[in-house]
Amino acid sequence: QAQVVESGGGLVQPGGSMRLSCAASGRASTIFDQSSMAWYRQAPGQLREQVATRNIHGTITYANFVKGRFIFSKDEKKRTFSLQMNNLKPEDSAVYYCVIGSFWGSGTQVTVSS
Repeated sequence: QAQVVESGGGLVQPGGSMRLSCAASGRASTIFDQSSMAWYRQAPGQLREQVATRNIHGTITYANFVKGRFIFSKDEKKRTFSLQMNNLKPEDSAVYYCVIGSFWGSGTQVTVSS
């Protein structure tokens, strides 16, 4: 059984920072090294959108709306990957999902509000 679990969401003020992590277990862990990885987000009433991706060659691509603010990183020893989010804006509020290959986490809520 594959399991992908996000952590690190919560409430942060505009301009603040937050770090999300994604942990793989089971089948998701066995394909960790050969899989693409991604972060998506979905705000209420909005379509799910891609935030950042890392392909199997290690190339990271960011959506224009997070370029220069968000940083994708991978920790191979811990079988995790993270999304460091800086200079957060209210419009960044959404449920954030991590993806390993075709396995999705259940999401973690990020709320940016004063």
